[in-house]
Amino acid sequence: MNLVAVTSCPTGIAHSQMAAENLEQTAERLGHEIKVEVQGAMGAQNELTAAEISDADAVIIASDTAVSRDRFEGKPVVKGTVKDGVNDPESLFERAAELVEEGTTGAVEVDGDASDASAEATDSGAAETDAGESSASEPSRRGGDREKGLFARLKKLFS
Repeated sequence: MNLVAVTSCPTGIAHSQMAAENLEQTAERLGHEIKVEVQGAMGAQNELTAAEISDADAVIIASDTAVSRDRFEGKPVVKGTVKDGVNDPESLFERAAELVEEGTTGAVEVDGDASDASAEATDSGAAETDAGESSASEPSRRGGDREKGLFARLKKLFS
């Protein structure tokens, strides 16, 4: 699949960047193409172009803030939290693949599990599925109980 994504958190850019990196690594591992726009207190980085959005099969939004979906009209949109992007990006890709396979586009909102959820019209112009909370496995601990480095501490906060 060819995907575009937006990550955004209200407190800054660290969590958004962590989610973006995990989405990019997961896409590579699963054989997908992805471009991730990172939004934070300093504005947007790696902004998506209209052509990139047009060429995308689906959109992933891993955000704890409001992200305008107007530019994604007609595309399947998977909505999850930044925590989902950090801890469980695979589920976001699975949901995107389900929507693409179903041919879901247009003004449809799917709540909960995409396989048995009911659809209802929205004014966003995009198909959306809410990834919800994910159960994350305990982060690996090297060198005792303390994890070192900013990335490890932030990841621990989201698990």
